[in-house]
Amino acid sequence: MSPQPFSPEALREKKKLLANSLDRASTSCLTLGVFGPLAAAYFNLPGLFGNQWSFVVGAISWGLASLALHHGAQLTLDDLT
Repeated sequence: MSPQPFSPEALREKKKLLANSLDRASTSCLTLGVFGPLAAAYFNLPGLFGNQWSFVVGAISWGLASLALHHGAQLTLDDLT
């Protein structure tokens, strides 16, 4: 028995779930990769970073990853219209 293709409404819901998952991942990247280290630096927690450059490069990298995931979610939703 061959698998039945998804209905258009089911495909629409799958795309919305994918976009939601990508957006949640982008929020996690921003929270853990940018806001977490900022809070650690604000409260002066010792030993988290070797120097300021590792903090800056890490925050920029995680911020860009967050933007890329959020943009991917937007593109997925744009495909619905």
